[in-house]
Amino acid sequence: MTKLSKLNVSTPKLCVMIGVGVAGILILAEVQRRRLKSRKSIKEDYGAFIERVQLVAFPQPPPPAAPLSLSGLTFAIKDNIDVKEYVTGFGSPEWKRTHGVATKTAMVVTALLKNGATCVGKTIMDEFGLGVAGENVHYGTPSNPKLPSHIPGGSSSGSAVAVAAELVDFALGTDTAGCIRVPAAFCGVLGFRPSHGAVSTIGVLPVSQSLDSIGWLARDTSVLHRVGHVLLQIPSVEPKRTRCFVIADDLFQLCKVPKQKTVYVVTKVIEKLSGYQTPKHLNLGRYIASNVPSLKGFIEQSTIQQNGMSALRALSSVMVLLQRYEFKTNYEEWMKAVKPRLGSQVSNHIAGEVTLAPENIKVLYRVRNEMRVAMQNLLKNNGILVLPTIADPPLKLKSRKGLAAEVHDRAFALLGIAGMSGCCQAAIPFGEHDNYPISLSFIASHGTDKFLLDTVLDMYSSLQEEVSIQSSASPLPDTNGSIDASELLKEKGNAAFKGNQFNKAVSYYTEAIKLNDKATYYCNRAAAYLELGCFQQAEEDCTKAISLDKKIVKAYMRRGAARESLLFYKEALQDIRHALVLEPQNKFASVAEKRLRKLIS
Repeated sequence: MTKLSKLNVSTPKLCVMIGVGVAGILILAEVQRRRLKSRKSIKEDYGAFIERVQLVAFPQPPPPAAPLSLSGLTFAIKDNIDVKEYVTGFGSPEWKRTHGVATKTAMVVTALLKNGATCVGKTIMDEFGLGVAGENVHYGTPSNPKLPSHIPGGSSSGSAVAVAAELVDFALGTDTAGCIRVPAAFCGVLGFRPSHGAVSTIGVLPVSQSLDSIGWLARDTSVLHRVGHVLLQIPSVEPKRTRCFVIADDLFQLCKVPKQKTVYVVTKVIEKLSGYQTPKHLNLGRYIASNVPSLKGFIEQSTIQQNGMSALRALSSVMVLLQRYEFKTNYEEWMKAVKPRLGSQVSNHIAGEVTLAPENIKVLYRVRNEMRVAMQNLLKNNGILVLPTIADPPLKLKSRKGLAAEVHDRAFALLGIAGMSGCCQAAIPFGEHDNYPISLSFIASHGTDKFLLDTVLDMYSSLQEEVSIQSSASPLPDTNGSIDASELLKEKGNAAFKGNQFNKAVSYYTEAIKLNDKATYYCNRAAAYLELGCFQQAEEDCTKAISLDKKIVKAYMRRGAARESLLFYKEALQDIRHALVLEPQNKFASVAEKRLRKLIS
């Protein structure tokens, strides 16, 4: 007998110990294997899914009947949409723990299944649908396929990522204050927010009933269009209407993307297509200020900000108040009973006190109703408003504790328009700028969803072709000329400015600049642009003036005013402080600095 066999026979305890050790090694290896498999799975699905759910499409009708309209397509759904025998998680493990399985599948999902589509899973969302970043502290943040180091946008983050990563053909989400439009923009896909109430919400957990809309995302306009026909239950044939585009010039000033890549593209495509009128231009903020009288109590008076931009900020603040009030009404009892552990952003949102008196709550709803009427009067049944979907590029992951005040204000100034009016809105990818995705939106009046979907389908290929052309184009340089003639033009511009003829002043200063690249001319033209509410042009002129003369105080002051009006508070504060360094006794700069510090805090 060998020593080993003797050992095995004579020391059974040691044998057990060896066995346990081997088993432990095997268990650790298996755990490690499962972790690697899990990580690989997360990488493969970009972290978009919170739960895999297989809902098979209804059977195809026998020939000679036509195939179902969504036959062969796959889709995913946001985790606030019911599926029978599954718990609807609402982006919160505490909610999931304290609720049972759904007894019915949401009507919107059943409609898609009946038309041939197959559901493959439920997607991650911002906790309780409160947020536009797409980050969830409990389940993780889906990885943006376009920009892996940046946020995907929310709250329908998983749905947008699943579409952008080509894991599904389309996905359902909900949009309260931009929850489909923002992730569509950040992930470079199509997003559609239908008219408020146009799609059934039965079987969908609400955030704010007055703002919620069930929407969808897709990569292909044909898919976006077909899903719309199923969910909106709209007739396939409608009378043809001439399309009338309205370009919101003031809203394009909120983002840094050159108009050559946005407005110019739309204008060029409209020129080529039949049935499209020459676009009109509008300062939408001023239009809203004039046509939504109940907003007056929310508008912050400022000697620097133009009334239009103040109205847009007021509109977005009403939207946030309405969302908080209705969310609190829906879930306050559950929150108090369960006391869930919340992510910091959600906690801050819920902690925001809504202690409005009943008569003030009525004003919130009055603003919403007036806004819908105002947009109906502007767009009627054949108008389409053109605006940026979002003002800023997606922020980097874990780069902040929350959206900076200025980024938040710019975003919600744009998102509040469709949210508060109940209009339908389509977010459309427009290529890239500085390696970030660009997204433009078309808004049509409430109830004209088919008209808007048809327009996107009709224009999309031409838009993408023009985007490709303009991405490689470069702006024409200005030319220089006679100094004497330029000074004469400057004096004419000054006289026009003093006579409140600001457009004429801009023309004179522009002619002077063509003849002589001088800091004063740019600074003077910036003053005229400020009076006209053309803040982005004013900012650009001041930047040029400063590049030519680093000590021109008025340029810093005027650029600070322009940036404040564009809601870039931190950059505005830097300009005002620079002006104070050059002129410490400047009273206007001192007042502006205090105001900006308050806005940033």
